[in-house]
Amino acid sequence: MLGRSVASKISNHSHVVRSIAKRNICGADLVNSKFGQVKYQRTHPSTSSVHLFSSVAIENPEPSSSKSRAEPTAATVAPFVSTAERKYEFFQNVEVTNEGIAVIRFDNPSKKVNTISFKVKDEAEKLWETEIEKNPNIKGVVFSSGKPDGFIAGADIFDIQSLENKEEVVPLIESATDFFQGLKKKGVPLVCAINGPALGGGLEWALWTDYIVCTDSPKTKLGLPEVKLGLLPGFGGTQNLPKRVGLQKAMDMMLTGKDIRPKQAKRMGLVDLVVAPQSLEAVAIESARKLADGELKKSRGKKKSMMDKLIEDNQFGRHFMWQKIDEMVKKNTNGKYPAPFAIIEAVKYGIEHPKGDKKLKFERESFAKLAATKESEALIGIFDGMNQMKKHSYGDVAHPIEKVAVLGSGLMGSGIAQVTAEKGYEVLLKDRDDTSIARGLSYIDENWGKKVKRKRMTKFQYNINSSNIVPLTDEMESWKKHFGKADMIVEAVFEDINLKRKIVAEMESVTPDHCIFATNTSAIPIADIAEGASRPDQIIGMHYFSPVPQMPLLEIIPHEGTSDSTKAAAFQVGMKQGKTCIEVKDVPGFYVNRCLGPFLVEVSALIRDGVGLKELDKAAKNFGMPVGPIDLADNVGVDVTSHVAKFLSNADLGDRMTGGDVSLMEDMIAKGWLGKKANQGFYTYNGKKKTISPEVQAYINNFKTRDLGLKEEEIQNRLISRFVNEAAKCLEDEIIADPVVGDIGLVFGTGFAPFRGGPFRYLDTVGVDQYVGMMNGFADKYGPQFAPCQLLVDYAASGKKFHLK
Repeated sequence: MLGRSVASKISNHSHVVRSIAKRNICGADLVNSKFGQVKYQRTHPSTSSVHLFSSVAIENPEPSSSKSRAEPTAATVAPFVSTAERKYEFFQNVEVTNEGIAVIRFDNPSKKVNTISFKVKDEAEKLWETEIEKNPNIKGVVFSSGKPDGFIAGADIFDIQSLENKEEVVPLIESATDFFQGLKKKGVPLVCAINGPALGGGLEWALWTDYIVCTDSPKTKLGLPEVKLGLLPGFGGTQNLPKRVGLQKAMDMMLTGKDIRPKQAKRMGLVDLVVAPQSLEAVAIESARKLADGELKKSRGKKKSMMDKLIEDNQFGRHFMWQKIDEMVKKNTNGKYPAPFAIIEAVKYGIEHPKGDKKLKFERESFAKLAATKESEALIGIFDGMNQMKKHSYGDVAHPIEKVAVLGSGLMGSGIAQVTAEKGYEVLLKDRDDTSIARGLSYIDENWGKKVKRKRMTKFQYNINSSNIVPLTDEMESWKKHFGKADMIVEAVFEDINLKRKIVAEMESVTPDHCIFATNTSAIPIADIAEGASRPDQIIGMHYFSPVPQMPLLEIIPHEGTSDSTKAAAFQVGMKQGKTCIEVKDVPGFYVNRCLGPFLVEVSALIRDGVGLKELDKAAKNFGMPVGPIDLADNVGVDVTSHVAKFLSNADLGDRMTGGDVSLMEDMIAKGWLGKKANQGFYTYNGKKKTISPEVQAYINNFKTRDLGLKEEEIQNRLISRFVNEAAKCLEDEIIADPVVGDIGLVFGTGFAPFRGGPFRYLDTVGVDQYVGMMNGFADKYGPQFAPCQLLVDYAASGKKFHLK
């Protein structure tokens, strides 16, 4: 269980990441203070975690089985053949109104969403030359979409991935920006009609037009999220966006990758009109006609306030602004992500070279350099992995899941109820008595109230969500009647095997035969819980991470007897809740906690070897972790952390749980030093201030047995190698299916440095043979707990990599 602040940091990290995520790579939004000074404010995590990456560049498929999600390939899809009914592969046939307004609709019938690729650009050039450029009757052009709920989801990132030499992308981007500039030569107004997502390359296309109309649909969002993939907007976005919305708002959008909703887009000048979806094309066509006839002026961007002019339109104001932006980017990225700095430089270059195409040349060359970085490769790998996690091979669920019952209204149970109700499920939330249930409802209401206050949820949606939850207690006779219609049970009660078995028996006696039982245990084997059950095939583990509304990962743990239909149902519910789901073998600790075990033991070993508490936290954060291990233990709770470490020490990890002394935390528990919740753990907490008290320091000094004077690099390698080796051991033991699952699990479950791509991509980057050599050296120096697992030894000997790309 994580504290909110730590969960926020992890999810922000993993969403660099997300909805990640948590909404940004920099962790900050650029805003004006009431005094006009440029500053940053920390963004608040979104509950829809997966959107951090999912909104970036390529289609974000709806969750389903892999059988139904098989992507078309060159081998299965016949080459496109132009016909009179369908002239173009990526566009519907052009329509021209009686007033001479051409309507060009993006529409790739082989995908659920439109994306920008170089093939799309090539066909757009052909369409423009054939139907628009040489037609004197065309007075204006409207770009729209043939998809009912989407404009363009972004550029197809796999265009870039397919190039071994990223420098080859430079002439390709140049041809695209030449095409965009060529549109202007026709001398007719260009209008963009947006309904649904217009992200990345989709928004960049719109920014080349004269007038933008979007709908007020909840699905409409605009953004340039390339930073989340370690890239920058490469189709002129760094140059065109500031012209429309001003420097400060443009930097905010590009450095955070945030989505802009319609009303905000209109206020900031990003769009010119917001209309109902039903009237979008009609208004866009009429706008194009009025522009052509001189009845309407082209967009010139939002008029700046006096304060914005003072900051943005003079050298001294901009110097101050850049200084503040640079300071905050360095602070929040720790210098680990090159993309934000490249975006800043591209915008600066455009200001210094306003005329000609030098600024676009600088932008595309910067894009190519970023595309070649290991950071971008890692972030794209995570994004690709997220999409892979949306697929499974278990077919369809046997019975629709509409009503979900949650047992236990503590922090975990109420969090599960919250994210379930938000997605439209009817939720039965049950606990012992009125006091317990009221506490859980209060937690949920507080979270939703904050969303409403921050305008991330409408009052109407708040009311809908609230009505989706039915509170029940053991004292109510009616609870059995309600549970008699439940399709899934999720239990979040105490970690006691006998209690959980008792609950299984009770639930099987009152729920319908099709009802699935999911346990949120973080440690007890699922097979043990299913023992003696009458419907063991319908029992599965769904291990959420706390706080549930913020943490993006969900471990799904079937036991050997779990049916495919039950597995499919767990994936369906988890993904609908907005979770990134990974399947994990039924073993003690599952995957994430199992990897944390040796890591926690090594923390105690490093303290024993003379490393200071702050020094430990600093080393971990400098490696790229969202929080240090001491900070983590305090926020999770020293008692909870100790329980995990002690449990795994008695499990099946052998020497890998040796080398330290977890009694360090047991003695702290006896002293009442339980962490932040008690205002005293490793750190002493006084409001936002945390210090190390003389009493704690004396305790730590007494625990130390030697002072090795370790350098930061060795501290990092000792800590992270325990993490990484256990992840590899999990792959060796088939606890996880493949390296992609392993990377996604630790990035989204622990915040493992996203710019490193997860433990397996990190191994590929540093070299498995080199890493094994380092671990063998540690094993000789410190003991067998550092011995690399056999899989790492084999990969080192063969020179294999975990990822092909």
